[in-house]
Amino acid sequence: MRSAVTADVGRLGAAELGAKPGERASLVQFSSAFCQPCRATRRILAEVAELVEGVAHIEIDAEAHLELVRALGIEKTPTVLVLDSAGRIVRRAAGMPRKADVIAALGAAL
Repeated sequence: MRSAVTADVGRLGAAELGAKPGERASLVQFSSAFCQPCRATRRILAEVAELVEGVAHIEIDAEAHLELVRALGIEKTPTVLVLDSAGRIVRRAAGMPRKADVIAALGAAL
């Protein structure tokens, strides 16, 4: 997962995410309804969130949140953002991630 460009974005909290962030970190997934890789990504991120205490998986429908998608520069689904406990983006990746890569990316947030 490559580092995110976070200029002008600041922090993402419950208001922007539509859900309570994790205490230690959050895995934020931008998805769309007919995206096949989004389904597999959902499963991978949910498994990682269950494995690591204090980590939440939050899925956001990209089509229903276009303003946020534009503000974050999301260009395709799935896109995954790893947020630290303060809601700062510490990693970002587009496409379906590997479970090992997600776990490694969490290291930057924890």
